[in-house]
Amino acid sequence: MTFSRPEENTLGVVVGGNRKTARPESEVVRRILRPGLAHRPSLGTGFIGVGAAVVCGIRAVYGFVWFIGLWGTYPNPLPALAAWVVLVAVLVATFVVTRVIGDQLPDWMFAIFLLGLAVTVWLDLLAVWPLHDIGRNATAAITAGMALIVVITVRGTREILVAVAALGVALAVCIYVNSRLGPHDLAPQITALAFAVLPAVIAVVIVGGFRRLVQTELDRVLVQSTVSAPRFAVGMMASEELARLDLAAEELLDSVSTGKTRLPLNPKTASTAASLATELRLHLIEGRRETWLYHAVTESDLLGKSVSLIDKGSLAGLLDPGQRDGLLSAAWLIVSDTVKAGVGRTVQLEIGPAAGSPAGMGSTKVLVPIVMTTTGVPRNRVDPATWAAIGRVGQYSDSTLHQSLRVDIQCIVDNPAE
Repeated sequence: MTFSRPEENTLGVVVGGNRKTARPESEVVRRILRPGLAHRPSLGTGFIGVGAAVVCGIRAVYGFVWFIGLWGTYPNPLPALAAWVVLVAVLVATFVVTRVIGDQLPDWMFAIFLLGLAVTVWLDLLAVWPLHDIGRNATAAITAGMALIVVITVRGTREILVAVAALGVALAVCIYVNSRLGPHDLAPQITALAFAVLPAVIAVVIVGGFRRLVQTELDRVLVQSTVSAPRFAVGMMASEELARLDLAAEELLDSVSTGKTRLPLNPKTASTAASLATELRLHLIEGRRETWLYHAVTESDLLGKSVSLIDKGSLAGLLDPGQRDGLLSAAWLIVSDTVKAGVGRTVQLEIGPAAGSPAGMGSTKVLVPIVMTTTGVPRNRVDPATWAAIGRVGQYSDSTLHQSLRVDIQCIVDNPAE
């Protein structure tokens, strides 16, 4: 079995080593992490949202105390007080709405949230404008920038970055136009600008990394289920399709048995029955030539982009669960570093042909050679856990090929003929 170019299985799903036209992420992963609700937070990010709200509340208390301390310096403190009232109202309303309607924030509410922050910034700058020192005297306007982290888990990354960029540009222009930028005044202005912009940017990076981590680990868990699969089996996507076909077939047979559908079948019903039979037969044939490793690669968003498999004899199905886990873990550890390091790494697994019985083991065992060829993987950058995983597959030897890693594994499996 070889797949190094895109092909389409009986479900119409593109599979193979080249995944440029494949779906952006696993259907199963997307179904679990994004169950049909717009802007719904990924698994576990709801707790991050609560933590972000607590941090924002602490920062708001600090800013308000600072505002009270500066009360006597304002020519007219009422606009600044109004700015704080608007900011607190917007934060409380947003937090309550996101929790009441299920950890999501509709577009209209997000628009009101941004409008409230804009009003806050405008009122605060209006109060401190005559002082010509925004960095030392602005309070609510600076806290408004950090307030964006309250919606970090319920809105898109781009939306948050655009909002914080607009705020940063507006504050920078106002500081340049209004404030004195002498040697003793520049530092407070830069510090205020950083306090307004950096928290939201850092939050975007943290939440984005957390989401990638959760999706990667969930993908690994789903793929790991193939380790205990039979030698030939259908994958997770095909299993869902088979369940649908089975239900349709049962409904048709039940209608015939109860007399709802009369015999002989009319042309339309007969065509439906023939289609069901054809699809079921194709799935059964497909299941007799696709191994667990084929499904592990093609149905994984991470492995499908970087791993190609050559297994003409479908010998991967002969590996026992421990050997399967070791081979899958080794490929996963090598490829997963691509996400961490931001570099392109590929793995090619070539299995077979079988080399006969190993010496001294009789005919009950078969030697299956496995060659793991990588690109972009220097030997000294391989994690020790990868070598431990390869060792569970069988005895191995490694070499360097074109400044990358090549591993030859001698895998001993049970002889299927015995």
